[in-house]
Amino acid sequence: MRNASKIGSVWFLGLVAVLMMASTAWADDRAVKEGDVIEIHYTGKLQDDTVFDKSEGREPLKFTVGTKQIIPGMNQAVVGMKVGESKTVSMDPGDAYGPYDDKLIFQVEKSKLPPEVQSGAQLMDGQGNIVTVKDIQGDMATLDANHMLAGKTLIFDIKLVSIQ
Repeated sequence: MRNASKIGSVWFLGLVAVLMMASTAWADDRAVKEGDVIEIHYTGKLQDDTVFDKSEGREPLKFTVGTKQIIPGMNQAVVGMKVGESKTVSMDPGDAYGPYDDKLIFQVEKSKLPPEVQSGAQLMDGQGNIVTVKDIQGDMATLDANHMLAGKTLIFDIKLVSIQ
């Protein structure tokens, strides 16, 4: 009777191990869907292959799919991916940082800016938005409140690291 008990225990432990492996395989095989919290590594490039951002050497980018935590094109690009999968996607401005808007160019008196400011500098306005100093002529400065990637087609190399 004692041997039957040992055989039953070994059989049960073997079954548990098989079930655990099957559930792990299923988890690794599931695809990203809206609402999932995921982590990706990425490289963002312009059409001329200029890299504007990458996660290499940093923690993966973590976000909830389908939220405004990330640009719309990235939300769309990751749906259906599986852990370990990589892909390259191109995003037009509407799926990235929007079109370039000339209405977001404006002038201010240079005296309202920090004294050492020069063309090309980026400043934060009173609402937490980043503006770029486009030009300074005389007592006036031209500022651009467009995102620096507005109006640009972006290319992302994406690797799905995890689905949580």
